[in-house]
Amino acid sequence: MLTSRPIAINRMARRNRFMRVNNLTYSTKGLALTEQFEGCRLTAYQDQVGVWTIGYGHTGPDVKPGMTITDAQAEALLAQDVKSAAACVNNVVSVQLTQEEFDALVDFVFNLGAGAFGSSTMLRELNAGDFTGAATQFALWDRAGGAAVAGLLRRRQAEADLFESDDGSTQLA
Repeated sequence: MLTSRPIAINRMARRNRFMRVNNLTYSTKGLALTEQFEGCRLTAYQDQVGVWTIGYGHTGPDVKPGMTITDAQAEALLAQDVKSAAACVNNVVSVQLTQEEFDALVDFVFNLGAGAFGSSTMLRELNAGDFTGAATQFALWDRAGGAAVAGLLRRRQAEADLFESDDGSTQLA
């Protein structure tokens, strides 16, 4: 029966490893960052790599050439997309975050997608507790279609600045 005890401990350790550490919500400061860099376009357009986009950077199979939306629809799509990005950060980050760190990561995920973040060195370093190393990763994500894009570099710098700031509004989960 000695073998059953380590198995039970291993199961508990595995379960605890995947417990949610953060349960934060995107702040108005974070939302302002996303809105600033995305801008709002009410008619569908192709982004720099040819992805059909509308509103505040909304993409997906529902976006078609010639599509138009209202301001209210753009806001609703933004809320839906931000909610998804925030859920991703809350679910995959296994270290305690400040509100600023969370907001920076949500904007990053909103722009690049959960898949890119989930397999990134940034996430690995962050989950290892290397916040400085994670912060340096922002600048490496400044390309679209293989080409460096000045606007993406400015966005990554704004995210890194927010990530490294602390205005005292740290939330504890």
